Parts: sequence; structure tokens; C-alpha cells
Amino acid sequence: MQEKNGKYIFGVVKVGDKGQIVIPRDARKVYDIKPGDSLMLLGDQRGIALLKTEVFQGILDQAMEGLTR
Repeated sequence: MQEKNGKYIFGVVKVGDKGQIVIPRDARKVYDIKPGDSLMLLGDQRGIALLKTEVFQGILDQAMEGLTR
């Protein structure tokens, strides 16, 4: 694992026959990802990102709070 300014490189993963990937142990540790956690898959033209659903919900809550002010 390489880290610079809060950004990480965890290595390369391969996509299996069923479209599955294994999240590297270091990444699971840094982001506190445990078996059974739900992750949201986001993407744009440049690539994809995984986010814990509670993190995404927190972002939505903050955005909605800003709209109600």
C-alpha cells in the first residue's frame, strides 16, 4: 500500500468470472470495511468508486440540510 496526502494505491485486483473483485486487506482496514457491509458503486467516464452506504447517506443528509435552510 502506498499513501500520499490521504490518497492510496492498494495494488491491482482482477475481475473474476462472475464480475467479482476482492478488496485488498489494507483497503478494508483503512476504510473499516467488514463482511456484510453495503457499498455503493459510483462512476463516470473516467472510472468507478466504492463508498460505504453510510458515508453516502451522510453526504446526502448534509446536502438536504443545506436545501432546507
